Amino acid sequence: MSSSIVIIIVILAVIVLMFFFCIGIYNSLVRLRNNRENAFADIDVQLKQRHDLIPQLVATVKGYATHEKETLDRVVKARNQAVQAGTINEKIGAENQLTSALAGLRVTLEAYPELKANQNFMQLQEEISDVENKLASVRRFFNSATRELNNKVQTFPSNIIAGMFGFHKEPMFDLGETRVTHENAPKIEF
Repeated sequence: MSSSIVIIIVILAVIVLMFFFCIGIYNSLVRLRNNRENAFADIDVQLKQRHDLIPQLVATVKGYATHEKETLDRVVKARNQAVQAGTINEKIGAENQLTSALAGLRVTLEAYPELKANQNFMQLQEEISDVENKLASVRRFFNSATRELNNKVQTFPSNIIAGMFGFHKEPMFDLGETRVTHENAPKIEF
């Protein structure tokens, strides 16, 4: 064999290997994107439960706290925005607003000790607490899936393939503006 044929075979082999290498990177990016979307679907399930429980909670609280209408209206408005959000990023923003509104409702509830004794309210509060715990768990999984995708999108050489096929860094599901209030330890007063 002549040296020119060997060079052509080596070049073709390198091109074929690079082609399969690119296919492998592309497929891993697709898997990571799908994993992230699946993780958000798990969040959606928990958010649906949360959204279904909030009107019941608000109705129960309204019976006791009719003059706290503004807080309740804010919770209902935030819940409705969260239900209507379309994209993952819109849902993240809307859920952060809902979380903030629910925190305001919790503060309001502290003023009504008789409400805490109501059996329906207690059961509803336990269900919401359970949903919130599950939601925190699936948010952690979502953020883990997002981190894996972002790492792949931003590291070399997969960032080249990612850029060619429109993959980009995705946002995490964080507490947003309410992070400051959640980072401080709660004050306990007697």
